[in-house]
Amino acid sequence: MSSVLRFFAGLLILGGLYGCGGGGFIPGGPHSMSPLALQRLVQSEATASRISPKLVGAVIAIESNGDPSAVSSSGAAGLMQLMPATAAYYGVNNRFDPESNVSGGCHYLHDLLTRYHNNVSLALAAYNAGPGAVDASHGVPPFAETRAYVARVTAALRNQTL
Repeated sequence: MSSVLRFFAGLLILGGLYGCGGGGFIPGGPHSMSPLALQRLVQSEATASRISPKLVGAVIAIESNGDPSAVSSSGAAGLMQLMPATAAYYGVNNRFDPESNVSGGCHYLHDLLTRYHNNVSLALAAYNAGPGAVDASHGVPPFAETRAYVARVTAALRNQTL
């Protein structure tokens, strides 16, 4: 019996390590939204936060590929991949609730754009690596992941049709 328990414990550990990318799994959680519902949500929340719906759509495309149940290996969750502290700061009680997640993510993105004087590259770098890393680097940090993230979101932004 202990080998069965070890097997399931191993599956849980492997799921935690490898199953938490953009296609992570939350039992009973949604794994996609209809494109129209997602577009309406993005339009509504971006407008309320006074930011570009195209930018929000690009962030969601890169962060979660539109999967409200996505969980990253670093613990970010939901459509806009909010970290627990960021979600708490913006009043998001359930990071897997699409409306709450996108609302919190839009407010955070708005605040970053304000902080960096509407410099989208710096705001995206801060969204990925944190404002402290951007401030310490006096620009986009020299992290390969962050530089690739800024490039991917920027490319997605150019290709958005929202």
